[in-house]
Amino acid sequence: MRLVFALVVIAGAARAEVPAPVTDADYMPVSEAEARLGQLLFYDPILSGNRNISCATCHHPRFATSDGLSLGLGEGGIGLGPERRPDPANLPEQRIPRNAPALFNLGAREFTILFHDGRIETDPSRPSGLRTPLEDEMVTGFASVLSAQTMFPVLSPDEMAGHYQENDVSTAVREGLLTGPGGAWDILSARVEAIPQYKALFDAAYPEIAVGRPIAFTDLSNAIAAFIALEWRADNSPFDRMLRGGPALTADAREGMDLFYGEAGCAACHSGKFQTDQGFHAMGEPQLGPGKAERFESHSRDLGRMRVTNRKEDAYAFRTPSLRNVTATGPWGHSGAWSDLSSFLSHHADPSVGLGGYDRKLAILPKADLAKPDWVILDSPDEVAAIEATAITGKPLDPAEIAAIIAFLESLRDQGAIDGRLGVPERVPSGLPVDR
Repeated sequence: MRLVFALVVIAGAARAEVPAPVTDADYMPVSEAEARLGQLLFYDPILSGNRNISCATCHHPRFATSDGLSLGLGEGGIGLGPERRPDPANLPEQRIPRNAPALFNLGAREFTILFHDGRIETDPSRPSGLRTPLEDEMVTGFASVLSAQTMFPVLSPDEMAGHYQENDVSTAVREGLLTGPGGAWDILSARVEAIPQYKALFDAAYPEIAVGRPIAFTDLSNAIAAFIALEWRADNSPFDRMLRGGPALTADAREGMDLFYGEAGCAACHSGKFQTDQGFHAMGEPQLGPGKAERFESHSRDLGRMRVTNRKEDAYAFRTPSLRNVTATGPWGHSGAWSDLSSFLSHHADPSVGLGGYDRKLAILPKADLAKPDWVILDSPDEVAAIEATAITGKPLDPAEIAAIIAFLESLRDQGAIDGRLGVPERVPSGLPVDR
């Protein structure tokens, strides 16, 4: 029997509407020529200062577009995924402060704000069309907020730029030369343009470059965004097929869906076609690692959205992630504190119960001797109390309910999207190694 789920409202104490099916109209159009160029750039380490890290290092299809770690190691790390470890010849200064987010459906029109703290968002009132931490240094030319998000990792010493004086990019970053002539973006663009194969591909993808305009960093980022949008569009899960009138979910998944959209209240935040309200909520999550601090700051806390808005009510609030392919994207949480989905859901359902019971063995952290220890915040009763004070009160779930909700979340899995459409290239134009 075919059901029109856009009109169905599940009975229960906290009722929410099951979304309408995802359609092509929900996504921005993608140029295949741009996407194929972006595929090569995404996997090419040439965009890192030391030519040793690509976008794929932290967002690999083997780990469902994340890296399988609680907190990644960018510059100073070797290896891929949970096997990544410090490079004895070039030790990292600190872990990347937040868990590497998944990249599914970021080409959808509703994604107008990105990162765990939402520090980049669409803003038509600004000349660039975007609100970002770069403020007056921000340039025009980014095709979308997805394109603009690529500018941050290449400027981060701990992610891709490298440490001070290791290379021309990291030196430019340290000197505050970011977006203008001679800046980090300019250096990276010139690297790419100097490679004949890349120049030919850019000429084919962008007619204005073919007639003489130099390649700009925004061209690189627009191509990478096109690739991400095409490669990891995820709207062919069992849940999607059911919404379009296909086979019903399994009994366990249907029970979990009833809980999710009903009395468990999950859809209060995980609403809409991609199971996110695009908002920010304080969920009392464990904080581990170096925290989000400037180099001159000694603390290890991460205040989340408050770092962007400076509003106290936003302390420890983080963006609601989409749940597409969520069963494949662990560890979970903004700091990746949970490698077990059942444990994460138990805490997430009612964060008010506190952090005292958190099992630190659930974190996946390669052993590293770093300037900032991993457990500074959780070792401080005052810091823990500050996190707990902001946490919402939820409805505890028993093990059977958690199992049913996980069955529903599994129905959001689109394996074809996880595997990708273009895949990992055999080689990249720079000739540098490709992460596999």
